[in-house]
Amino acid sequence: MKFSNKKAFTLIELLVVIVIIGLLASLVAPTLFGKLEDAKVKTAKAQLSMISTALDAFKLDVGRYPTTQEGLKVLWENPGNIPNWHGKYLPKPIRKDPWGHPYYYKVPGKNGEPYELESFGADGKPGGTGINKDISVWQ
Repeated sequence: MKFSNKKAFTLIELLVVIVIIGLLASLVAPTLFGKLEDAKVKTAKAQLSMISTALDAFKLDVGRYPTTQEGLKVLWENPGNIPNWHGKYLPKPIRKDPWGHPYYYKVPGKNGEPYELESFGADGKPGGTGINKDISVWQ
């Protein structure tokens, strides 16, 4: 039997490389995940702004904001019973915030606002801090 002089990595060398890659990933991952959450907050704010603009366009056409029962669905789908509906007011449905929770919409709003429109953040519940903080169109 003849052995060739092939060069190869030993198991120890491979384990050292894997450990080094793991250490580098553990340093980079928290930074990337932090940026991901910031991007979700910015996306929610942008979507709230778009929905708010669509609500104002709906009001210009119909003379009122959608009721709580009608919800935001009337911005992209004609229910057929609203006079002067000239939508689609949004090019496509925006049913959920970046965390996968539905946007909260209620008429009338609090503090004299015509409506409430907000995302409840990552936890999907009112209140909270950090990534769980509520994001309102009126902020």
